[in-house]
Amino acid sequence: MLRFSAGVNSGIRIALILGTLVVAGAFLEQALPADGPDNAPKAATQDTGVYTTAHPTVFDAVKEFFNSRPTAIQPIAFTHKVHLAQGLQCVNCHTGVDEGPDARIPSVSFCMTCHQVIAKDKPEIKKVAAYRARGEDIPWQRVYGFEPSAHVKFNHAPHIRAGVQCAACHGDMTKQTVAERKVNLTMGYCIDCHQQKKVSVDCVTCHF
Repeated sequence: MLRFSAGVNSGIRIALILGTLVVAGAFLEQALPADGPDNAPKAATQDTGVYTTAHPTVFDAVKEFFNSRPTAIQPIAFTHKVHLAQGLQCVNCHTGVDEGPDARIPSVSFCMTCHQVIAKDKPEIKKVAAYRARGEDIPWQRVYGFEPSAHVKFNHAPHIRAGVQCAACHGDMTKQTVAERKVNLTMGYCIDCHQQKKVSVDCVTCHF
């Protein structure tokens, strides 16, 4: 007779429960009438106090629960490790990261400040030059970020001032070409870091 440890049995039970929820959600989506002019949900307003669901489908909720996201496909194969090997620092391109909440993405004009001369004949640099010639900024795709339903307000500046290295949240960029999601920024990950550094773990520190 096969025997399973308590941990395995618990994992199987959780998987069965989640599987049941997904199947039930699929049936509900098929059974419920589609939104139309007569039965479209009313928009949430502050006046009525009526709120819509956080996710359009149960599958979207499950994907967020498991932190499942598609891999970001970037329009330019920007190589971080080459730029860092040349002595550039993160703050040289991501300006404002040490002054406010956002790590800004450099504009195409900023990139061409150097690449009008440097490596201008390489295929990826020609793509950058073409964006500039068209008067378009490069449509970079977000790699990190929190789901809107998390209601997280992340501020880069205090983390930089506290000496938190960029690699702690973004992985070792000296080994990456196009940025990849190397760190799973769950609430548990953030709380563990805050506890190790003996800083506030009050809900309002990160949530609003």
